[in-house]
Amino acid sequence: MGALVLVLAALATTGLSVGWIWNKADAVSPVALPSGNQAPIETVSPSVKPSETPTPFGKVLGTEMLAANNDTMPIMSSAWTNYDEQTGLWGGAAIWFIVHKNYDGKDHDWGNYAAFGQLAPDIPYKNTAAGLKEAAVQAGSRAIIGLYSKDVKILPGTTHKAITVGGHPGHELVAKVVVNEAGVKETFSTVMIAVIDRGNGTADVAVADIAGSTPAWQKVWRFKVSQIKINA
Repeated sequence: MGALVLVLAALATTGLSVGWIWNKADAVSPVALPSGNQAPIETVSPSVKPSETPTPFGKVLGTEMLAANNDTMPIMSSAWTNYDEQTGLWGGAAIWFIVHKNYDGKDHDWGNYAAFGQLAPDIPYKNTAAGLKEAAVQAGSRAIIGLYSKDVKILPGTTHKAITVGGHPGHELVAKVVVNEAGVKETFSTVMIAVIDRGNGTADVAVADIAGSTPAWQKVWRFKVSQIKINA
């Protein structure tokens, strides 16, 4: 067996074919086969188990948020900076805009947030009006919990509407959450979710969390959503 390993190692370095090795080995010397009463070869368990496939991530590239699926959404403006994705998107990227700097005197900032990525695969999805709406609800719930907590209060008046982005059907959800943070001069923030069908059984998601004192950014976000490019 050791001689065979050496032969195969030489094969790997010389580029010779496996057929050539076996033909020449048969012609040079016979190989004794193991007897039938020997103990079977035991299966050796690997010492290190293969790791699970890591969750993909997107990135901010120039003036665009690039999702892991290569779909893109323009950033809100040059005043927004790269940020960690916190809303449970699959392969997403995020940006941030400071509204209240050092609001508590301890170097904590309060600001607006936007993210773009793919609907997480563990959220059921169907490309129907009802399926898009339900996906928006699920993605919105996940986003709100990620940005605030599961105990955050949602104000009455959540809205839903069908949208179209580049010929792809979608759904927009808008909800207002109560802000009650010491030192923050805000009483609510507006969380906006857009789910857009990609045409291959999956969907993209755009998220925005806009402070109540800066409503003008809502219009900007809707315009940027309209410019999403899907490369399915």
